[in-house]
Amino acid sequence: MSTVAADPWAWLTGSAHSLIAVCDEVVIVYFLAINTSYLVLILIAVVEFVGRLRRASFAGYDDASSSPFTPPVSVIVPAHNEAVGIVEAIRAMLLLRYPMFEVVVVDDGSTDGTLDALRDAFDLVEVEYVVPDDVPVRGRITSVHLPRGGPVPLVVARKENGGKSDALNVGINLARYPLLCMVDADSILDSQALLAVARPFSDDPMRVVATGGVVGLANGCTVVAGRVVEPHVPRDLLGRVQVVEYLRAFFLGRTGWSKVGSLLIIAGAFGLFRRDAVVAVGGMDRDCIGEDAELVIRLHRYMREQGRDYRIVFVTEPISWSEAPSTLKVLGHQRRRWHRGLTEILLKHRGMICNPRYGRIGLVALPFYVVFELLAPVVELASLVLVPLGVLIGAVDVGFLWRFLLAAYAYAIVVSLVSVAVEEYAFHRFTRWRDVWGALVGVVAENIGYRQLTAWWRLRGLWDALCRTPQAWGSMTRSGFGTSGQVKERGGDRA
Repeated sequence: MSTVAADPWAWLTGSAHSLIAVCDEVVIVYFLAINTSYLVLILIAVVEFVGRLRRASFAGYDDASSSPFTPPVSVIVPAHNEAVGIVEAIRAMLLLRYPMFEVVVVDDGSTDGTLDALRDAFDLVEVEYVVPDDVPVRGRITSVHLPRGGPVPLVVARKENGGKSDALNVGINLARYPLLCMVDADSILDSQALLAVARPFSDDPMRVVATGGVVGLANGCTVVAGRVVEPHVPRDLLGRVQVVEYLRAFFLGRTGWSKVGSLLIIAGAFGLFRRDAVVAVGGMDRDCIGEDAELVIRLHRYMREQGRDYRIVFVTEPISWSEAPSTLKVLGHQRRRWHRGLTEILLKHRGMICNPRYGRIGLVALPFYVVFELLAPVVELASLVLVPLGVLIGAVDVGFLWRFLLAAYAYAIVVSLVSVAVEEYAFHRFTRWRDVWGALVGVVAENIGYRQLTAWWRLRGLWDALCRTPQAWGSMTRSGFGTSGQVKERGGDRA
């Protein structure tokens, strides 16, 4: 008689023990792999920073700011219910240090007087304007406005609400110059932002099709006249954790990917693209909530299918600042939306994954995002169930629990500490020890509660994408920035 027939309960229990033990071992290997991959990307970024520091004295921004060979730029600003801060933001953009550029604001059906605020501030008048149809749009353009009789390089278009991607497509059609800079209406740009992000186009004009800039967190920083004049780490714990997260994943991680020619994400808050390339791929995807990353992957796909030699570059200088969510509710909406966008993008371009036709993009970068980004919340939450359960039923011993904590959390803390050290070495952005200690507190706090919460939000975003629930940006309440660093309440639906 078989063991199963003799004692089915004992067989079932033994099988469950064996399965949980195997799953727990897989979880440890997974966390070792994901933390090691981040560490490798950081070390690759260090190589880039060393070169950057050597070239810093030869940046040539003074020459570029006056050179007629610096390519002109159209700065596209989609805006929806941004009346509180739009005037200050546009004034700051118009003062950017760059030889030739224009600012194209697209009011995507705002209901809070965004257009009225711009009209009063810049003396706008409605004009007859034929808008090209280089890329398709959905929302009807109701009016186009220019400053009355002045040299201000500003164009403001009003359109029916169609979402951020549709507003960007209108801006692409309105843009007159060969480079497109896509900027969020609440972004704060350094005065040399355009010079820094446009430099790769001047250095390698035949190959560079897109560049992305560093987006820092403006929470806690001193802001004067639309400029961050003194960076600080936020005093609240949630802000500190996000500073560390941005350093590791969004700054050093993308620098590493750029160095190996596999950058997949350029933040929607600040990116520069060749207009002809964007038009060739059809503009922004109006059905994808992660339109910024989707455009980059579509550019990779188009260039490789055309057999073109090209580059997509990440610029390491801190050049753009954005306000991070200051409440768990808003942060949850953001991370849920981000992960939904990632899921939609990977599903849309699944034919590129593990496809040698797309080189390192298909064989390395996209598989990495599937395994270590898309599936990360699933593994994270599963480990929080399987590991304690394995210890509880005796499938694994307490020694295994310690090995799991070292692989999953202690290793992650070390990687984040290295991230802070590298950033301080390369840029020394934070001049006060209090800011450095604040970042170190964020390193520890990130792994106690924060990671678990974001895993849950990301899992919900994954589920939303798979179930194709209606897309919604939701309310994105921000504190905003006054002219002398004071904060004020603002909010509204993002375009």
